[in-house]
Amino acid sequence: MGTVNALGDFLRARRAAVSPLDVGLPPGGLRRTPGLRREEVAALAGISTQYYVRLEQGRERSPSPQILEALVSVFGLDAPAINHMYLLAGRAPATLRPEKDQEAVAPGLQRLLQMWTGQPAMVLDRWHNVLARNALSEALTSGFTITGNYVRTTFLDPVARSFHVDWHKAARAVAASLRATAGTAPNDPRLTRLVREVSAASPDFRRYWADHEIFEKGSDICDFSHPVVGSLELVVETFTVDRDPGQRLIVYYAEPGSPSADALALLGSVHAEPVSGEVGRLVGGTAPSAKFLSPWQKNGRQ
Repeated sequence: MGTVNALGDFLRARRAAVSPLDVGLPPGGLRRTPGLRREEVAALAGISTQYYVRLEQGRERSPSPQILEALVSVFGLDAPAINHMYLLAGRAPATLRPEKDQEAVAPGLQRLLQMWTGQPAMVLDRWHNVLARNALSEALTSGFTITGNYVRTTFLDPVARSFHVDWHKAARAVAASLRATAGTAPNDPRLTRLVREVSAASPDFRRYWADHEIFEKGSDICDFSHPVVGSLELVVETFTVDRDPGQRLIVYYAEPGSPSADALALLGSVHAEPVSGEVGRLVGGTAPSAKFLSPWQKNGRQ
């Protein structure tokens, strides 16, 4: 059954779910209902009690984005609940609003990344900032000097041009992917700063950005030339993170039994522990060929 006061019902339910201790208030005597009192919510949100009462009673149904943001903070809402509240208030979903300057990857996703020891994986935000990555992802990009943002890595780090077998194809895809996500928040100052910075330093980025190509990553094949293990042909899969809109999980893997799978296993072994003595112990007791050795490994053989 529908309701004529969906926003008020939502606010009452969320108010009942928050303990005074959750927001730093003392329990304070007997309470007729669990959770916060209306006047406590109003005080924490910086609005009048009368206005908040009107919200719950359905006499005020179009609160401003500023008031909604304050209520998000009071109730500690997650992304799905925030979007739901905005829709009830007749506002654009929160996923279409500019993101906060600092994003965090959910602890569960962080743990999942670290459990993947055989596949490089990382989490990006919509502006391609690297929010988290696992150890094998760090090993894969260990030769780079710019690693915090994938757009900067691709266009501003000279190593990228030798790392990507077809750099222009990879660079065009990165620019088109950024252009695709830019449509969700075109006035975000972080996008403006990023585009201005990379455009000033890279004519290639200026050209690809001006093409207005749109590329939504799903599944793709990437060819890399790694300084330690040589050629890598990896499948890349991209997943959206539903609980944190704008975040994407990127996972690379090699086809089982392929030379790239052996090279990826070698890369994980090299990164996991220093090489000493017989380098052949790294992978199944068989010494890797010379093309799979880093300069410091080659020196160790001589």
